[in-house]
Amino acid sequence: MRLTGWVAVVILAQSFINPALGELPEATMLAYTCAGCHGTNGSSVGPASPSIAGISREYFIESMHAYQTGNRPATIMQRIANGYSAAEIERMADFFSRQTIMRPRQTHDVEKADFGRRLHKKYCELCHEDGGRYPEDDAGVLAGQWETYLRYTLQDFLSGQREMDKKMEQRLDQLQADHGEQALEALIQYYISEQ
Repeated sequence: MRLTGWVAVVILAQSFINPALGELPEATMLAYTCAGCHGTNGSSVGPASPSIAGISREYFIESMHAYQTGNRPATIMQRIANGYSAAEIERMADFFSRQTIMRPRQTHDVEKADFGRRLHKKYCELCHEDGGRYPEDDAGVLAGQWETYLRYTLQDFLSGQREMDKKMEQRLDQLQADHGEQALEALIQYYISEQ
């Protein structure tokens, strides 16, 4: 029996929407549900949302699980993350890890950015390689993220609202001990200057 018309369309649509009726939704379809906040293909166009294009597969999965368990603070990401199965998260991780981040041009203080570049090399390059561009398995991409997002995230780490690993905590403590609060601003200016 051959299905035609609307019945065929409905059954085909259900196979994408409902994994119980067919294969898991394609990674692209799953990823497009993130576009409203994180931009098409993961390059954010909103200043408070990070770009997730080019993120490492492992870091994406780790982040989504942290949202699901409530171990990472968020406004709405916990609810969103809880809507996905482990297999769907893995498919999205595969998709976003293959995308190329499109970095927005942002106004920045050139002098502070130059100081931030030197600080990055000394204190941050070990984990955030290639000027914060390299998507290390346990470190997010910093280069070219929105300034507002970087400020919020750094504040979450410094206030203890978001947990830092020991290595990051030691590096930030040393950075501030050596250069004071101005060092954090210089790093932000450096990361937003990166294209």
